[in-house]
Amino acid sequence: MEEGKKILVVDDEEILRMLIADTLSFEGYAVEEAQDGQEGFDKAATGQYDVILLDYMMPKLTGPEVLERLQPLQLGIPIIMLTAKAQQSDRDLAAHFGADYFMPKPFSPSELVALVTQVLEEAM
Repeated sequence: MEEGKKILVVDDEEILRMLIADTLSFEGYAVEEAQDGQEGFDKAATGQYDVILLDYMMPKLTGPEVLERLQPLQLGIPIIMLTAKAQQSDRDLAAHFGADYFMPKPFSPSELVALVTQVLEEAM
């Protein structure tokens, strides 16, 4: 894992968002947080992240709505959709708008770190 890779965590569940941020910070990543879809979009649109972790269901903008707004910007940032939604149609919608990977909730910290590491290696 390369030190200092920037990760944006967008999730409205404060405790989960903090757990994810703490876990990834402990692994050496630089982590920024957003508490809703609009804040997540505003930060993501800067293009300064190596990976974005994006919750599916959030206030202001949902995960798929954030993806839809990011798509025309062609940022090329891998996006991991965090979702408790198990239906294939939900995953298809998110994939259509640019979600690259899915992490079903609940997940363990080690599963998350493994996926983020994989995504960063594939992006190199």
